[in-house]
Amino acid sequence: MRRVRFHSYGGPDVLRLEEAAAPAPGPGELLVRTEAIGVTLPCVRRVRGDGNGGGDPLPAMPGGEIAGTVVALGPDVTGFAPGDRVTSLTLTGSYTELALAPAFLAGRIPDGASAVQAVALVRSGHVALAALSTAAPRGAESVLITGAASGTGHLAVQLAKLQGVSRVVAAVSSAAKAEFLRGLGADEVVTYGQESWGAPVDIVLDGVGGELLPRALAALAPGGRLIFFNSGGGTVPAYELLAGAKTITGLTMRHFSTVHRELYEEHRAQLWELAGSGRLRAAVHAELPLAEAATAHEIIEARANLGKVVLRP
Repeated sequence: MRRVRFHSYGGPDVLRLEEAAAPAPGPGELLVRTEAIGVTLPCVRRVRGDGNGGGDPLPAMPGGEIAGTVVALGPDVTGFAPGDRVTSLTLTGSYTELALAPAFLAGRIPDGASAVQAVALVRSGHVALAALSTAAPRGAESVLITGAASGTGHLAVQLAKLQGVSRVVAAVSSAAKAEFLRGLGADEVVTYGQESWGAPVDIVLDGVGGELLPRALAALAPGGRLIFFNSGGGTVPAYELLAGAKTITGLTMRHFSTVHRELYEEHRAQLWELAGSGRLRAAVHAELPLAEAATAHEIIEARANLGKVVLRP
């Protein structure tokens, strides 16, 4: 089989296409022949050694989400069979023709849905719904979303409006993304370089972090809450939290999917129902062959994508 790994930290040029033996699924695992692989900002940061990926042992395989067909089951796995079409998070990387996926994170792809649609919708949609459920918007509260044109961000914009949020502010790197986001329901679009991001909001969903984190916190109204679900790190002055009675809550899907297993399953069903009814649209910016993983990373690093970037083995 073919896979992409990196043997040193750096930019897209450190990604290497390799031949390797197929892995054997262990207890609780599925072996999946991938048809679509999601590319995300955390993947890019992991390859660079930024954020929380810097401690990974090398060589390593990037990636964390797949859609494809089950070819083998590990010991004690029930509820799946070879031939099932599934989408799943992965915990050991996903840039490969044959990926290992925890069975408890896998779900079937409905008939008629493509693998590309599945990988664009499910993992990013899970993150967006988990962030919104953690924030728990109430009544006429307002939400600002950083990285709003990303695979996760553009779904969060739509899901926030579907949940009745009265004012959704999309924060992005370029004003060229405004039309795309307004078409998805954003009430306002701001760019990171603007001096002001408009009136304060009740909730920030921060998918970028880093140098934007202090600005995201400052965008909150008194008593506001920020959900931090990125790998970008960042620091904030503690006094800002105290003086504004603001809170920051960290979110990782590994923790959320384990601790809130039933809610995770509810979210999966909700995503497919919304997509099937046409109320939620998972946009795909680019589909590239596995051998062009470096190009996919270049798109993400340039913040050029409107929606999901997908690799096809």
